[in-house]
Amino acid sequence: MAIVTLITDFGTRDGYVGEMKGVLLERCPAATVVDVTHEIEPGNIPGASWVLGRVWERFPEGTVHLVVVDPGVGGQRRAVVLKQDGRWFVGPDNGLITRAISGEPSEARAIDPDSLGLAPASVTFHGRDLFAPAAAWLAGGGAPDRVGRAIDPAKLVRLEFPAPERVGVAVRGHVAHVDRFGNLVTNLAEKDFAATSMRFAPDRIARRVATFDDGADDEVVLLPGSSGLLELVVNGGSAAAATGLGRGDVIEVGE
Repeated sequence: MAIVTLITDFGTRDGYVGEMKGVLLERCPAATVVDVTHEIEPGNIPGASWVLGRVWERFPEGTVHLVVVDPGVGGQRRAVVLKQDGRWFVGPDNGLITRAISGEPSEARAIDPDSLGLAPASVTFHGRDLFAPAAAWLAGGGAPDRVGRAIDPAKLVRLEFPAPERVGVAVRGHVAHVDRFGNLVTNLAEKDFAATSMRFAPDRIARRVATFDDGADDEVVLLPGSSGLLELVVNGGSAAAATGLGRGDVIEVGE
């Protein structure tokens, strides 16, 4: 079975996703196309990387993950395909993919339109004209070397995010993602902390709970999330709205 997943910031209003799917299915009719999301904020590379990081290992080996959040489209950034743990990743070389996968990819190639026999790509829509054909080729079992020349994985673009750091007896982290419910997902792994509380402002501390229901109305609480990371949440509400925090803001836990 050929599986191609899609993550984009295109939305669904303008038909861009439909055009990409048409190219995929024309070139690989047997493909099963899975829409992970098309609601990434426009140009939000870290947000797209976070989503890809959550989902890519949930799909079987052989899956092709097509990810198009590409504010540098038509510019100097490279178009690449990467391989890791039996899955292929197709998209721009802007740090989105390398941040989402663990370690160095086992294979990296720069997409060559001539090698794939493609017509000149639109300077504004590489998702349709470059990435989708490359993804379809791989999903259909095409030889990877036909996609383009091999490149040095060490020279791929990397996204730099602050890592957790020790500050006295506490560990300082940051908000890595804000989901549509307003939950604040941190970069602190639940397994690394037995913390019973989290400081998210100089005078505000969230106590740790086991479920949403354990939080009082409008109370910001600390909860282990489904991604294995600690989250600040509000039962029936938005922790982002309640705290004013967003991606990159600092939080702190004790041991």
